[in-house]
Amino acid sequence: MNTDQHQQELGLRETGAVKRVEEYKFEPIRGYPMFQWAGKHPFTSTQYYPAQLKETYGPEVNGWRNKIYWGDNLQVMSHLLKAYRGQVKLVYIDPPFDSKADYKRTINVRGKEAQNDQSVFEEKQYSDIWTNDEYLQFMYERIILMKELLSDTGSIYLHCDFHKEHHLRCILDEVFGSNCFINDIVWKRSTNTSSIGQIWKRAHDNILFYSKSDKYDFNFQYKALSEASVELYQNEDEKGQYQLVPVLVSGKRSGSTGQPWKNIDPNKRGKAGMHWITRPEKLDQYLADGLIVFPDKEGGIPRLKYYLMDNKGVVFSDLWDDINLISSAGIESLNYPTQKPEALLERIIKTSSNEGDLVFDCFMGSGTTQAVAMRLGRRFIGADINLGAVQLTTKRLIKDAEEITNESRKLILEEERPTTFYISFDVYNVNNYDIFRNPVQAKELLIQALEVNPLPAGSLFDGEKDGRMVKIMPINRIATRQDLNELITGFDYRAFEKRQTEHPNQAVEKVTLVCMGHEPDLAAHLQHQMSPFKLDTEVVDILRDKQDLQFKRDSEAKIAIRDGYLVIEQFYPMNLLAKLSLQQDHVEDWRELVDSIIVDWNYDGAVLQPAAIDVPEGNELVAGRYHVPDDAGTIRVKITDLLSESLEMELTYG
Repeated sequence: MNTDQHQQELGLRETGAVKRVEEYKFEPIRGYPMFQWAGKHPFTSTQYYPAQLKETYGPEVNGWRNKIYWGDNLQVMSHLLKAYRGQVKLVYIDPPFDSKADYKRTINVRGKEAQNDQSVFEEKQYSDIWTNDEYLQFMYERIILMKELLSDTGSIYLHCDFHKEHHLRCILDEVFGSNCFINDIVWKRSTNTSSIGQIWKRAHDNILFYSKSDKYDFNFQYKALSEASVELYQNEDEKGQYQLVPVLVSGKRSGSTGQPWKNIDPNKRGKAGMHWITRPEKLDQYLADGLIVFPDKEGGIPRLKYYLMDNKGVVFSDLWDDINLISSAGIESLNYPTQKPEALLERIIKTSSNEGDLVFDCFMGSGTTQAVAMRLGRRFIGADINLGAVQLTTKRLIKDAEEITNESRKLILEEERPTTFYISFDVYNVNNYDIFRNPVQAKELLIQALEVNPLPAGSLFDGEKDGRMVKIMPINRIATRQDLNELITGFDYRAFEKRQTEHPNQAVEKVTLVCMGHEPDLAAHLQHQMSPFKLDTEVVDILRDKQDLQFKRDSEAKIAIRDGYLVIEQFYPMNLLAKLSLQQDHVEDWRELVDSIIVDWNYDGAVLQPAAIDVPEGNELVAGRYHVPDDAGTIRVKITDLLSESLEMELTYG
């Protein structure tokens, strides 16, 4: 089995052989004007981070599954560079605005009829409070990586507001070049004109639109004709008589011709190409057909009917005033702060991508970009550092994929319906690795994260780096002196004797021990046991020396199989219980604390492939009891609480 095949079995897809950090160096960005801030420093390279595949939903479509990543988007993009550099057609991001606020989501304990202080609380989704200019450096580094991921015909839309719009435009000018600026789109998100102080009411956001080159995809979007604003102007002809001329007002177009007009019945023409409508009762039908109907003129002059060439409508300008904010009671609302309307993303995705193109959003939030991309037949990659956002997006995409599948079964034909829907997706961790239940997978993750060149299975050492032999010690506990016995008995002592004879003043071997906590005399004990041979031994403690790598542990649960059913008897989400200030025995029903349960009846040891998905709607509770199929083997259960923290457990059936 080769390295790639082995990694795929362990859920480490798309990683391949380990690459050195220096292979990800970038050419310095040269753009003018140069924007300076306190603490600005160049960003010319990034560390590689492996991705741990955790869950899979649905089979591949045309060899592709969409991808959702939980992790810092800088680390996620560092991972993506290897496989997707220059392949992303559209980037949309709705990053923090430096608004000096914490964004919170209201958490309701399920099944409670009367809410109280214990059953309702707010959980911070992310903080938008920054010190000095760290926000600018944060965005600068990420925008550089986004450009690296974009294709030559790709575009980026950066959503922002008054707080940092002027600074972000300067950064985009520096990274992409001012010649690649296309539009500063104004989204009028509110019609509220109530006074809030001695300022003009803030009612819009900005969306900065840049391309990677002068050749970028752009599909015009049109406002429906039935919504177009038109007026009738009177032009005096040479005989001093007046005639009515249709002039388009929307889009600031005016004049005697406006958009190209076309008479629908050339056999019945009035002055200046006007068409007389003799059957006003068909007015509703005319509107349904996308035709513009002019109002009656005083005195009983019949209506006039015209329509635009190709019947597409009015091209949108850079002022978008037809998309409203999401109402908290609206059908789209997911109770997520900063959630954006689907109509907004639909316009952007349709404009700057085509079916099958790859769309990327690394400030994913509630997953609006991913949901809209799925319905429009685009492929997508999403990422968010907030686990709650990843869980919410996963639930949303599961539901949307089911709806799309059901519609496909009905053979609904629509004019703009995509030919292919990419509805399957994988969920990955980048950092925050779950390594405590699968030591083999953990070893693979650490080898990649530390950029060690792996050695074949069965070797005494796990890999080599910079001339040092690397041994991964047990990582689910503190490494002890007893754990060194495998090395001590496995060393090639004949080779050591030869090296010591040839170079008596040098170490016979350079050894690196990788662990997660260790006894303080670990290296000294190894040297003592190997005397009289000299070893150059170093200990890399992940918890101490690699604090940028993070690992997680689980809550607790009691799960059993009885009478052919998998039964969850109890669930203890420790962090959630602490936030609720409840003792375990005060929770009337553990299901009140659960957001979702998914079960894989034949777990392969690496990737969760859910067959039973229990995601209740509204205030309903999970069932907690599931029929076990006859062919079940190793069962993996994932329980996600209201904080989006998850517990995964395994059981054996049969």
